[in-house]
Amino acid sequence: MNKTVTQKFLDSIWDFSNRPVPDRVIGQVKNCLIDYMACTVLGASLLSEQGREYLDSFGSGEGAISVIGHRTRAPLMQAAMLNGIDAHLIELDDGHRYAMLHLGAPVISALLVTAQDRKLDVSHFIKGIIVGYEATVRLAAAIQPGHKLKGFHATGTCGTIGTALGIAAALDLPRTYWNTVISAAATDAAGLLQVIDDGSELKPYNVGRAVVAAINAAYMGRTGLAGPSDVLGGSRGFFKSMAAEINDSFLFEGFLPDYAVELIYRKPYAACRHCHSAIEAALNILRDRQPDPAQIRRVEVDTYGLAVKGHDHTDIQGAGSAKMSIPYGVAAALIYGKVNYQQYEADCLNDRQVKELTGKVTIKEDPVLSGLVPAKRVAVVRVVTPDETFEDRVEYPLGEPENPMSQEMLEEKYFSLMDAAGQDPDLSRQILSCIYDLENQFNHFLDLI
Repeated sequence: MNKTVTQKFLDSIWDFSNRPVPDRVIGQVKNCLIDYMACTVLGASLLSEQGREYLDSFGSGEGAISVIGHRTRAPLMQAAMLNGIDAHLIELDDGHRYAMLHLGAPVISALLVTAQDRKLDVSHFIKGIIVGYEATVRLAAAIQPGHKLKGFHATGTCGTIGTALGIAAALDLPRTYWNTVISAAATDAAGLLQVIDDGSELKPYNVGRAVVAAINAAYMGRTGLAGPSDVLGGSRGFFKSMAAEINDSFLFEGFLPDYAVELIYRKPYAACRHCHSAIEAALNILRDRQPDPAQIRRVEVDTYGLAVKGHDHTDIQGAGSAKMSIPYGVAAALIYGKVNYQQYEADCLNDRQVKELTGKVTIKEDPVLSGLVPAKRVAVVRVVTPDETFEDRVEYPLGEPENPMSQEMLEEKYFSLMDAAGQDPDLSRQILSCIYDLENQFNHFLDLI
């Protein structure tokens, strides 16, 4: 009997999960954890009041699982939800350009709470993260960009399934149970891009929900209840419902011999990744040519189609709207010379000069640039003044594997975000030290967070 698409996918991930892990990959996992902690702690500080309201609404009292950055503990699923939301709140978490989604926010959030709940050792924790990244990227890369064009948020959909398999690997669930895990996860997989529209602040909810659903699916796998033979490829399965086309090579082979966790991007700018090439081009123009913002007549951005729809608006309705807007990000870059999370707070959002310049930015698709996706996400920015036009082109914005952030940059980002969150500097240093020596200090790290 021929194997189904689902069984072939599970076989490939199972085989991958049993490969020896090179030291360089473990080092990358540690860097992912550093980046995750900084993003989550700052997200928690900005959502402290709402987080407390969320926890209090259950009336269930304190639990055993750390709610990162909130200096409290909560029951498993409540902590999982908040950690996932907080990790994605400031739009500085890692992702993958072929898969078009975020990874650390769902995968690491889920593995951290599972580690505390199931008393995982460090090797299983690391294994779970590696497998979670791999399964999520393979699945999403296989169905993008059609999945996004259908209106689905892959971090919520593919993130649920891949994260559940990462947990299954961390828990050492037998291969015979993995079909139950993926069937439950695919049934729970959800996430709509509509939540980025109209000034919505609920985009991070897709991440929190993915974390909770992944844990549920993995734990359901421990029951061994039978699932369908082909939840992905069946006539009423995940692909039929949510994908336009399927790239089997991504699904079954990924990017081997490289691990997916090695091919992620890290974010230097607190905006949707589709905005980053244009933001960086604007920053380059400001650095090299120093145009006077008051003299700018217009700014033209040529880019790929996926970066246009949903990212070309100039009517900014709050921070969530601004983070999705190329015109706002470009204007902020030209005015402030930086596009950190602070540029998405009220003072900058209400800055008259930024508002005026945002209105002068126009975006259009260049079919040639669209044809380069997903290998490249290119933006060409032209700043037009009465006397001169300045132009810059960015193919690989800072943070991509082809243009990586250095270790020093990563640590600078970490301490900057931890400091902005009001984290005690000594505690920040202790957490970082534990991560670098995770094999020996994993339990101490869990105590600190």
